[in-house]
Parts: sequence; C-alpha cells; structure tokens
Amino acid sequence: MHIEDLRDYCLSKPYVNEELPFGPDTLVFKVGGKVFALLGIDQLGDDLRINVKCDPERAIALRSEFADTVFPGYHMNKKHWNTMHCNRQLSDSEIQKLIDHSYDLIFEALPKAVKAALLG
Repeated sequence: MHIEDLRDYCLSKPYVNEELPFGPDTLVFKVGGKVFALLGIDQLGDDLRINVKCDPERAIALRSEFADTVFPGYHMNKKHWNTMHCNRQLSDSEIQKLIDHSYDLIFEALPKAVKAALLG
C-alpha cells in the first residue's frame, strides 16, 4: 500500500481531520479531536508504517499472527496501539480493516456531546 492510498483512506472516514502536531514527518488523523492513526511520511517504500488503535486481545493476536509486520505501537500505549509495516504480510484490505477498527474504537469512545456535534 502506498502512502497516498493510506492518507486518502484515512481522510475518507467521516469527520476526520489531518494534522501535523509532531512536525512535518508524521501525519496524524483525528476524529472528534482524538487520534485514530499516525502515519510516518518520512518512511517510504518497504518501511512504510502506520500506528492504529486496537482492542488489546486482538492486538496480541495480530502481533502473533503477523510477527514480522505488526508490533506494539511505537511511542504509544503498547497495550492499545499497534505499529504495522504496510508493505509486508498484510493485504491492503486487511490494513483498511485495521484502520476501520481503530476509527470505530475512537469514535465510539467519544463523549456524547462531541458525537452529537459531529453528527449535527
């Protein structure tokens, strides 16, 4: 999966904002002000990585199943976040499903008032 495809997919989710709070090398995707994905834009080609939130049990299972591809989240809470190498074992659709899972976890945890403001 290419960096442009990852970026476009994250931005296709409803109510998403893209920011650069950590400098020009890390795209951060938020919904309702909360991060659901971080993409290192200095990592091109085979080393392209994305951090996504994950259910803790599923995170452990993914790390076991894809040991060369999915790792505890880099600079994140290792229990709840995974770092995925995007050009190794995972297909594009699997990566998209994990981005969806992260987005859903964050969106569902938003306060009611924030959800109401987003949903209009």
